[in-house]
Amino acid sequence: MVTRVGRIPRAEQVGATRRQILTAAERLFAEQGLYAVSNRRISAAAGQGNNTAVGYHFGTKADLVRAIVRKHTERIEALRLEMVAATGDSQDVRDWIACLVRPVTAHLDSLGSPTWFARFGAQVMTDPAFWGIMTEEATATPSLVRVLDGLDRCSPDLPDDVRAERSDMIRTLMVHVCAERERALAEGTAAPRSTWDETAAGLVDAVTGLWTAPITHS
Repeated sequence: MVTRVGRIPRAEQVGATRRQILTAAERLFAEQGLYAVSNRRISAAAGQGNNTAVGYHFGTKADLVRAIVRKHTERIEALRLEMVAATGDSQDVRDWIACLVRPVTAHLDSLGSPTWFARFGAQVMTDPAFWGIMTEEATATPSLVRVLDGLDRCSPDLPDDVRAERSDMIRTLMVHVCAERERALAEGTAAPRSTWDETAAGLVDAVTGLWTAPITHS
């Protein structure tokens, strides 16, 4: 039997509460950082009178961060799977870089404005206690595994240590370029590119150049 509160089914009420908490936490984390924001503040921003609502629905702060990441990576994954399928067995590095970049920018574009996920990602990626969560969630997706396999096939001579170093550079570049554009849109200031699609084009150019750059041997 479904328990009802008023005329709203209990499960629906719980789902709405969780969504409100996720949205409030994402915004506060993006704007103020992870350590500066308490569960009490998140509960208040989500319109919850119970200060323990965050812990009740999500557990630890790490669990809350993971839930925010998953909310977005699931949507990004669907977009990337479509691009990967269309890319097929391409031997062009740029095609695989596009599969890396464009699902992220397309997702951010689809959210409207203001958004907070890119800035949230920048906060998480600079926090040693939490950056592993975002990396783990992203790299576990089937589409990203296929993108990395495609890049490997296109650049078989790239040494493992250089590959790992450039992967870190690419992740940092993508996160912070998207975060800076998102911040500019939220604040109403000028951004280097006028649309997310143009931002993606610039990132694809830059990341392709980074991945294929010559190696200096000491």
